[in-house]
Amino acid sequence: MDVRVSAGGRRVIRRHPAAPPAVLWITRTLEEAGFETWAVGGAVRDALLGVDSVDWDFTTRARPEQVRRAFRRTVPIGIEHGTVGVLARDGTMYEVTTFRRDVETRGRHATVEFTDRLEEDLARRDFTINAVAWHPLRDELHDPFGGVEDLERGVLRTVGRPADRFAEDYLRVQRALRFAGRFELTVDPPTWTALCRATDQLGILSPERIREELIKVLALDPRPGGALSLYAASGVLAALLPELEPLIRRRTRAAPVDDWTYALLAGEALPERRPLLRLVALLQAAGARAAAQLLVRLRFSNAQADAVAALVAAGTGPPSPRARPAELRRWLARVGPQRLTDLARIWCAQERVERSLGVGVPVDAAGSWRALRHELRRRPALALVDLAVTGNDLIRSGLKPGPRFGRILDGLLDRVLEDPALNCRETLLELASILAGDAERPRPGS
Repeated sequence: MDVRVSAGGRRVIRRHPAAPPAVLWITRTLEEAGFETWAVGGAVRDALLGVDSVDWDFTTRARPEQVRRAFRRTVPIGIEHGTVGVLARDGTMYEVTTFRRDVETRGRHATVEFTDRLEEDLARRDFTINAVAWHPLRDELHDPFGGVEDLERGVLRTVGRPADRFAEDYLRVQRALRFAGRFELTVDPPTWTALCRATDQLGILSPERIREELIKVLALDPRPGGALSLYAASGVLAALLPELEPLIRRRTRAAPVDDWTYALLAGEALPERRPLLRLVALLQAAGARAAAQLLVRLRFSNAQADAVAALVAAGTGPPSPRARPAELRRWLARVGPQRLTDLARIWCAQERVERSLGVGVPVDAAGSWRALRHELRRRPALALVDLAVTGNDLIRSGLKPGPRFGRILDGLLDRVLEDPALNCRETLLELASILAGDAERPRPGS
């Protein structure tokens, strides 16, 4: 977006950003009611960078009750903080917040009061690139802190004194690294120094907030390695994601990079729309135990934690496409065929990374995929429910029920995984009788 400087620190947009019609409608409605209104936040920043955004927010001189009177459909999503949700015709909700200024700040919480001045509202924001307001009706920018210039120079800088900005809200440490990585910005030295010093205070952040910021890095950034590298360089990785910190400078692969760099490259080779797969790529080298600790500590949902943990537990690469069919079946039984597609995506990412790094024998994702799919087409028994006999069949055959039934059925599945032809009722009952006799024999030394 081309801009030119006009008097009073205001800039006029030469090319109208791709704003939804509702943005003009909300601004016009409030302006005609006599209330100064501006678009603010990430959508304005993204428009300046030429990035389309659907997340449009507004700041206005109108008080919450005045906003609610101006629109037919509203949602009181944060009345006490001055925020009203305005519903457009298509059902999209836009947040409209009264001009505010901070009275007192306490880490993640602030006491605010309403004000009539846009400048005071922008002064309480975190970084200069997020403290730019745009007037949709006049195509006018208000940029009192030089956010546009910082974007042009590729610099991330706080509004005002960096130590104060981070002390007001320590989540801004993570946000700074996300913005710097996503938009390829250099953190200016005073901001970087204050950010690194603030890592000692990150323990007050809630697990949910930490998780949300991590997922935003993985879901919004085509190259999340930039932000995550800054996590490591600043000390944020050790403070917030200690399970991943040991990967730095550790090598467990044939690749000519450490496990941390490999994980970042593999994550970037996966699509943004699959942030949990990117998370798996980060966690695989850390191992199943470390992955479980992180997933529980950051309070991922049970469904998310189970899905990620299962993929991590599958291991750091595919089985060899030249493995024996029985080994492939055992792998499928251990991992679960339902996870094969997601794992294949990760293997493809690993193969691209290893080829780019010049690894002599890179992962053969396609070969492993074909070999495993070939076994699946044979419809092998991979779980106890796939066996041709059940516990009731064992009882009817004369075996007495008890704890040994589980061991007998596990033994039958093991035999069938080795030779699928054994999976018929008569054969399995004969094998069960043999296994039952083995189970009843005293063990040496007992």
